[in-house]
Amino acid sequence: MSQLMSQPSQSDKAKPLLTASVHDVRYFASLLRGIGFSNRASMRFTAGSGITVTVEEARTLLATSYVYADHFDEWAFDVDNLQAAPSQLSAPDFDRHATSFEIPLNTLLECLNIFGTANMSSSSSTGSKHKQGATMHGVLNANRIDQHFGGNEKRTSMRLTYAGPGHPLTLVLAEDSSGPTTTCEISTFDSEPNLELPFDAEQTALKIIFKSSFWLRDALSELDPSCEKITLIANPIADVQSAHRGIPAKPLFRIQGTGAFGSTEMDYPNDREVLETFECSRSVSFSYRFAHISRTLRALQNSTKTSLRPRAGGFVEFAVLSACAKDHGCLALDDDVAQ
Repeated sequence: MSQLMSQPSQSDKAKPLLTASVHDVRYFASLLRGIGFSNRASMRFTAGSGITVTVEEARTLLATSYVYADHFDEWAFDVDNLQAAPSQLSAPDFDRHATSFEIPLNTLLECLNIFGTANMSSSSSTGSKHKQGATMHGVLNANRIDQHFGGNEKRTSMRLTYAGPGHPLTLVLAEDSSGPTTTCEISTFDSEPNLELPFDAEQTALKIIFKSSFWLRDALSELDPSCEKITLIANPIADVQSAHRGIPAKPLFRIQGTGAFGSTEMDYPNDREVLETFECSRSVSFSYRFAHISRTLRALQNSTKTSLRPRAGGFVEFAVLSACAKDHGCLALDDDVAQ
């Protein structure tokens, strides 16, 4: 991690660059927890968009969580108060409507859960898990924010402020209006460039949208942890339907896990209650390290839909949609190919 930014004294009363508040931190904490496999996180505040949090691992795996400004009860970004180092101001790609820094993600999550109420309700992960005949309306209702946040459960409210480069990230947390209030100041660090992965939509070799994330989550959970490699195999629908008698049918979509104790195969049917979207123009097979793909399980825990899109050459992108009050929030996980 880069050198620690100089922290101003308490006597400095800098006007906040960003002020954001939310009455319940559980959804915010859930999005961050979904990418919490690395402590070093790059956080970016953008005036009209919200917060982007990015982590990476081994220069191979990149995960990004998007928390839109609409999620917060209050979102005020003072563009006129934005300060930056002279080197940043002279950079050709400098954005005057955004600021970024690095932060220890585990510390941020611990602060959000300081009252022990930042975890999602345990019922959210089960919901309508085995209702295979549910309509899309039913799937969405099963994951609505009011089911995540029970009316009788205690909540932690948060007010977040950031005065700009050189200042800490400040969180004011309260369990209720009459209870105790805690102020946390988290040191910020100079932001370093993240791994750049090839997001080229034109090179998509396969596109799958799971109607409910548990179809993928359960499959990955059932693979033996000792698996070393996971292979994604897909064939066009026309090739699967034209299989001749006596010849083994090609799988529409197969997840294959291979390890020291053998292999496991799981096939998915051509059923819109399982695969809402399936687009495959030619037979494809891509292999990855299971240790990388299994990182998606945290994000899948509190999600409604998942998109899986391997690119030509093997780069694969996971886009995970999480339920929120205004149907915003998606966490994208990307895993480079590992043959």
